[in-house]
Amino acid sequence: MAVHLIVGAGMVGSTTARQLAERGEQVRIVSRSGRGPAHPRVERIAADAVDADRLSELAEGATAIYNCLNPAYHRWLTDWPPMAAALLTAAERSGAPLVIAGCLYGYGEVTGPMTETNPLAATHPKLKMRADIWRDALAAQRAGRIHAVTEVRGSNYLQAQSIFSFFIGKPLLAGRRTFVPGPLDVPHTWTSINDMAAMLVTAATDQRAWNRAWHVPSAAPLTVRELATRFTEVVGAPAPKLTPIPGVIFRAAGLLAPMLREFQTTAYQFARPFVMDSTAATATFGLHPQPLDEALRETAALLGGLPGARAGTSTADPATYLLDRGAANA
Repeated sequence: MAVHLIVGAGMVGSTTARQLAERGEQVRIVSRSGRGPAHPRVERIAADAVDADRLSELAEGATAIYNCLNPAYHRWLTDWPPMAAALLTAAERSGAPLVIAGCLYGYGEVTGPMTETNPLAATHPKLKMRADIWRDALAAQRAGRIHAVTEVRGSNYLQAQSIFSFFIGKPLLAGRRTFVPGPLDVPHTWTSINDMAAMLVTAATDQRAWNRAWHVPSAAPLTVRELATRFTEVVGAPAPKLTPIPGVIFRAAGLLAPMLREFQTTAYQFARPFVMDSTAATATFGLHPQPLDEALRETAALLGGLPGARAGTSTADPATYLLDRGAANA
């Protein structure tokens, strides 16, 4: 049976592996530690994502290669280039389609809803690098070096690795005042990890998706205040008490904490409307976003706020999430 090779065992990689396994597919998931979801159809492998020879060996005969890596923000410029290069080499040697779990950073600062036809206009080195990963992969396909490539772009995740999970979720669950590093009333698109995984699987297995980028079907935009209110209503927590953190204080904190400093790079995403249009994927593949309330209940479970609860069957279990959170996922 053909195998799907997933590189990166964080929330995106683990959720994608679980969805594939539950469809009856065989999966290999690669991380430095050999972690991943426990499932009889998932083979967990310890390997380094910069080892092109090992990745090529694991990709031999694969249905697709999934780049689900996510180095820590403050290590993007050093960690991403060799990882992306190794995955390109594996795709070239194996002939397997390459599917990239991307983001919206490559667009840079925008003035209206983002579609897949927006120019990749980012100029900040870290944001431009994400665009360059896609440009390099697409150029390799057009030059005939790799069989096919596609990039799946989501906005800030609800369940993990976003301003919501890092800063807001746990204080809301505890009924405490929540300090938010940005404005409260600016519309923003939020993406479910489950929808990201579903779009990655579709992009790998449906040839109509190849050789272009796709936006993940996501819920209607919500402001931070609206999202916090909806979250507390869904999980039965007290009404939110939100206070924006003054920019000067957040910048000062960034001098001591690398992750806080890196959030400042993408602060523009919360300063003005940051809205992603995903109608192309819905129209082409019939995909629709996970119900928002369901995704928020999963978020609460992953943050430890719903005792005895677990994420939906398509997500990684909470223990895996807590181990992987903030890690390089390589």
